[in-house]
Amino acid sequence: MDAANIASLATSLDSMQLNNQVSTLVLKKALDNQQSVASGILDAIPQLPANPAIGRNINTTA
Repeated sequence: MDAANIASLATSLDSMQLNNQVSTLVLKKALDNQQSVASGILDAIPQLPANPAIGRNINTTA
């Protein structure tokens, strides 16, 4: 291998490592955002009434 090829390979590997680090940080940010959205959705679910039968049954007899 020539010295130029070694330098080119080292530069390529360094660039690849930087790209992987950036991709990992972007993925982490996206996952944190999804976790925040999911927590918001779960917090928005209304609580069950004290008596779970209330509001869940339909009286079909007259």
